[in-house]
Amino acid sequence: MGKFKAYRIREIEKKAVAGFEELSLEELDRGEVVIRVAYSSVNYKDALAATGAGKIIRRFPCIGGIDLSGTVTESADTRFARGDAVICTSYDLGVAHDGGYSEYARVPADWVVPMPKGMNFFEAMALGTAGYTAALAIVRMQANGLAPANGPVIVSGATGGVGSIAIDVLSRLGYRVVALTGKENEAGYLEGLGAKEVMSRKDLDLSKIKPLDKASWAGAVDNLGGEVLAWMASTMMPGGTIASIGLAASMNLNTSVAPFILRGVSLLGIDSGATPMPLRREVWRRLAGDMRPAHLEEMTRTIPFEDLPQAFDGLLKGAARGRIVVDLAA
Repeated sequence: MGKFKAYRIREIEKKAVAGFEELSLEELDRGEVVIRVAYSSVNYKDALAATGAGKIIRRFPCIGGIDLSGTVTESADTRFARGDAVICTSYDLGVAHDGGYSEYARVPADWVVPMPKGMNFFEAMALGTAGYTAALAIVRMQANGLAPANGPVIVSGATGGVGSIAIDVLSRLGYRVVALTGKENEAGYLEGLGAKEVMSRKDLDLSKIKPLDKASWAGAVDNLGGEVLAWMASTMMPGGTIASIGLAASMNLNTSVAPFILRGVSLLGIDSGATPMPLRREVWRRLAGDMRPAHLEEMTRTIPFEDLPQAFDGLLKGAARGRIVVDLAA
């Protein structure tokens, strides 16, 4: 195998600097499985890593990209054979182990998921970490008792990748979904994904969050953290369930114990990075089946590999909508 293109992040004068490089397989991190990458995707975490806006990269240099789908070309593990279609997301991929922004990847076999029946390379990355995280949140919320009959589910950060997919999947599963967004002009997009109601974040008075406010939601998917998550906690119905996924607004959470001890509210932390493999494979199986989004193409934009550097700014500014897929074969 000759040289191939990769998008590598280096540290120069204590700053993250990313760019395309020509590499050989021997220069990649060790792993039992070599994959010819078909697609990757762009997540908020990828934007933080590539630009240095967040302390995401734990080792320099490192090829970015926390997601990939592709075909196995070499395997030293009997679970995978040449020609297998696979997915790899999470773990240390793209932050402490060379990731998916490369025409070839070499990864530990324990990180690799067989492509679920009925899903293709593009769909796997239109979902990617965002779709997997949204689905994992819903699976865990349902295990905690959430059901459509319990009441509505509110989703914050609604136009983002996780939010868009959560709305679509929840709606497909029969839930009444309320989208909470700071982008009122995207109401049509959110309703098209299945939201029955679109709430403007600007209409909330987050300066006066009560310990207990009007009980409104049986479930909540939060991508923001901070004051929005505190407000969600105060407005949960008895026995309600919150999935805490992101920190796009803040890492802090200043709230009262009242919702948890007086309404029995559950706060579930959703860590998609180190899910046990049996659960990981089950979530991907469901994403190819009953939890398959109905509007994946409408929420997805595909870019060629060479356009990757221009994709990060919009995510960091909160201007992106839905998902961005990177075509490494284009």
